[in-house]
Amino acid sequence: MSKRTAALIGGGHNGLVCAFYLARAGFDVTVFERRGVVGGAAVTESFHPGFRNSVASYTVSLLAPHIIADMRLHERGLRILERPLSNFLPLSDTQFLKLGGGLARTQAEVAKYSAKDAAALPAYYARLDAMGDLLRELSRRTPPDLLSPSRSLPRAWAQARLLNGLNAVQKRDLLALFTQSAAEFLDAWFESDPVKTAFGFDAVVGHFDSPYSPGSAYVLLHHTFGGVNGKKGIWGHAVGGMGAITQAMARACEAHGVVLRTDSPVARVQVNQGRATGVQLEDGSRFSADLVAANVNPHLLFTRMVDAADLPADFAQRMAHYKSHSGTLRMNVALSELPSFTCLPNTGPALAEHHASGIIMAPSLAYMDRAHQDARAFGWSRQPIVEMLIPSSVDDSLAPPGQHVASLFCQHFAYTLPDGQTWDDCREQAADLVTDTVTRWAPNFKRSVLGRMVLTPLDLERTFGLVGGDIFHGVMSLNQMWAARPVLGHGDHRAPIAGLYLCGSGTHPGGGVSGLPGYNAAREIRRDHSAWAALKFALAGE
Repeated sequence: MSKRTAALIGGGHNGLVCAFYLARAGFDVTVFERRGVVGGAAVTESFHPGFRNSVASYTVSLLAPHIIADMRLHERGLRILERPLSNFLPLSDTQFLKLGGGLARTQAEVAKYSAKDAAALPAYYARLDAMGDLLRELSRRTPPDLLSPSRSLPRAWAQARLLNGLNAVQKRDLLALFTQSAAEFLDAWFESDPVKTAFGFDAVVGHFDSPYSPGSAYVLLHHTFGGVNGKKGIWGHAVGGMGAITQAMARACEAHGVVLRTDSPVARVQVNQGRATGVQLEDGSRFSADLVAANVNPHLLFTRMVDAADLPADFAQRMAHYKSHSGTLRMNVALSELPSFTCLPNTGPALAEHHASGIIMAPSLAYMDRAHQDARAFGWSRQPIVEMLIPSSVDDSLAPPGQHVASLFCQHFAYTLPDGQTWDDCREQAADLVTDTVTRWAPNFKRSVLGRMVLTPLDLERTFGLVGGDIFHGVMSLNQMWAARPVLGHGDHRAPIAGLYLCGSGTHPGGGVSGLPGYNAAREIRRDHSAWAALKFALAGE
C-alpha cells in the first residue's frame, strides 16, 4: 500500500512540526516555503556586517516540551538559556523594577513600591499558574465543534471535565481572564502602578489594543503558560537565535524523509469536486497530494489561495473579515557598546543581569493606553512601547567581541496609516522615534548604533507573510479563540474543503513559538486517515 502524500504550505515552525509528526506516522510529506530558508518568522539572519540576530521572533518560552522531546531538538543542537531576570523596567531617572530571580527576590523588589503588593505575589502567582496549567492542557487538545457537538462529543466531554475540575475560585479567575481588561484584572490584585505595569505589559505584546480594553487579560495569560528547561513561566534565549530552533526542526523533519522545498511559493490550493488535491506554485508547476495542510494566516489562505466558489458563502464572508493586526514594529540594532540606563548605569564594560532580561520601556499602564490611542489617531505612538532584548549578552556568536545586538519589539504601530501615507514613506521616521525613545532611558544608546534593520507592519507582511503585520496570524480576541479560531465550526483544524487542513497560529491555541497548532493539526490529519488512530484519539477525548 502506497504512502499517503501531504503538501504543506509554509515552512515556519508550525509547518515543520506538523510535517515531522505526519512523516513519523508514515506520510510522504513535502513542505513548500516561499523564502530561501525554512523557519518562517523564527529565523536567524545577518542584518549588518558581523552581526546576526533573530530578526523577527526573538525569544522562547511557549515551545512545548513534548515537541522538543519528540523532535529531539536538544540532541540536534538546540540550547536554550534562561534569563537571569524576567524583566527590567526603567520607571524614571532614579527608579526601576526588576522581576524574576526567585519569589523572595521579586517580593523584595516589589516591596520598594508596596509591601501589600509584595505580600500578594505568592497568591497571584499560584492563581495564575493554575490557569496556566489549564491552558497548557487545553492547548494540546483539539477544540470541539460547537456547531456539531455530537460529532465531537468525546472531545467536548473531556474538555468539559477539565473545566469542571476547577474549584469555584479558579472558575471565577478563568472568567475574569477571558473577559476583563488586563488593568481591571490587575487592579483586583495590586495597588502600585509599577507592579501593575510590569505584569500588564504582557497584555499588549503583539496585541494592538490598550491594557484597559476588555479581553486583554487573556493575552496576559497567554504569555505565561510556557517555560524553559522544565521551569514554568520563564523565558529564555535560544543560542544561535530563534533560527536554531527551526533549523533543528528541519533536521528532525529530514531525518524522517520530509522534503523541504525553499524558494517555492504556493499560489493556489488545487480543488477538485470539493476536495483539495494538491497545490499550484507561482511558477505554474503543480504538485498533487492526498491532503494539503496550510501554515499561513487563514485570511491569506482563504482569500488568495482558494477560490471563493469552493467555500460556503458564510465562511468566505467571515474569512474576508478575519481580524489580523498586531501593531508591531520590529528593529534589529548593531551596537558598539551596551546601553547604560540613567536609573541603573553601567559601571564598566561588564555585563549586568538586567542586560540579559526583557527590558521594558513603558513606565505605566496609562502610558501604554496613550500609545494605543496615538496609533489609532496618528498611525503610531508618539511615545511608543519598546521591549529590548540583548541576546549577545548570553550568546557571543551573534556579534563581534565587545559589541552587541539588540532586538527592539515596539508597540503600537498601525498597519494602515492616515492621510494616504505608507510605511515605505515613514519607516525611517518611525525607527528614529524608537531610537530616541530608548535613548531617553539609556543616553548612550543612539551614539552606539552601528546599523539597524527596520521591519514595519508592512515589512512583516511582505517578508514573512504576517497579514496586517500580525505576529499571531490573527487577533487573539474571544471571538477568534479556541473553538472559534479561525471561525466557529472549524476550530478543529479542518477547512470546509475536504482534505484541506490548517496548522498555523491562526488555529488553536494561537500565536507564539509553541508548535502546538502544528502538533494538533497533525493529530487530526492522522485521525482522518487512520481508523485505528481515530478510535484511539476518540477514546482519549483528544
